[in-house]
Amino acid sequence: MRFLVDILHPAHVHFFRNFIGEMERRGHSFLVTARDKEIALDLLRAYGIPHQVLSRQRRGPGLAAELALRAARLWRLARRFAPDYLLGIMGPAIALAGKALPSRTVIFYDTEMARATNWFSYPLADLVCTPDCYQGDAGAHQLRYPGYHELAYLHPRRFTPRREVLARNGLDDGRPVHLVRFVSWQASHDVGERGWSAAGKRRVVELLAARGHVLVSSEAALPPDLAPHRSRVPVEDLHHVLAFADLLVGESATMASEAAVLGTHALFVSRTGRGYTDEEERRYGLVHNFTHQQEDAALQRIEALLARPDLKADALRRRERLLADKIDVTGWMVELFESGLAARAA
Repeated sequence: MRFLVDILHPAHVHFFRNFIGEMERRGHSFLVTARDKEIALDLLRAYGIPHQVLSRQRRGPGLAAELALRAARLWRLARRFAPDYLLGIMGPAIALAGKALPSRTVIFYDTEMARATNWFSYPLADLVCTPDCYQGDAGAHQLRYPGYHELAYLHPRRFTPRREVLARNGLDDGRPVHLVRFVSWQASHDVGERGWSAAGKRRVVELLAARGHVLVSSEAALPPDLAPHRSRVPVEDLHHVLAFADLLVGESATMASEAAVLGTHALFVSRTGRGYTDEEERRYGLVHNFTHQQEDAALQRIEALLARPDLKADALRRRERLLADKIDVTGWMVELFESGLAARAA
């Protein structure tokens, strides 16, 4: 089979990279197209995945023009490559281009509140794959599976944390490690979103710095007083550090879920939630969800979590329950295309 995979975000590289490697070993062919956004291209290069860049991230009114450009360039490449399947997360460009191609379009998505994108992309796709905790209806062609996107690359079959990474990054002195993630709120689904206030960000860092190492990752510029805490951990080491961390605090739902599946408590602040972070709180107690209007309560929860001497051991126990319920998503994807979709096509 021939696959075209469209990468829009760094997290999409992680989601698809094991699937690409596994399917290539089985003799299938890939063309990877990419968007120049944050560290997406760095990750593709780090994992040795050949790719063609279709566009650079635009913001605001420029998003529509970027989508049109991406769809046109993707259509031209796909005509030459002749893929059996167009794959992507969110998938507006592949959904648009796919209607003018004989290829089948398969979208993987987990974000209910991206209403405009979902309204546009879902009806154009041949199949929409969502976690079974997805709080929405993608139509008759929706396929639910018992997992999270993050289990495509952080399931124990796909990832083994290496403690020596802590030493390489100067984090092996016995003090707890805490990560903080602030986002820029510039994605298409971030309209109206809000997270921590400037004062709240400072308080978070103060609380965590008093209890150990604090590594801050931020899409937006940090205030001068927080800049010394900016993380210098290479992108290829981040998941190893997160696996051994005591706590993640931030505005990224993806990183909150990454922490949960690795056995690290995560506190997530956003105006809107996600089906997967809601489930990771309700069923497993690994994610602690707060809105931007609950900043004081969120800070109190951080203090309560930091006061627990068994915080990490508790998270690892909860993770075992999560893994017992969920699947290796990469393995499921391989089976889907090699058996499930082939049978449907026949």
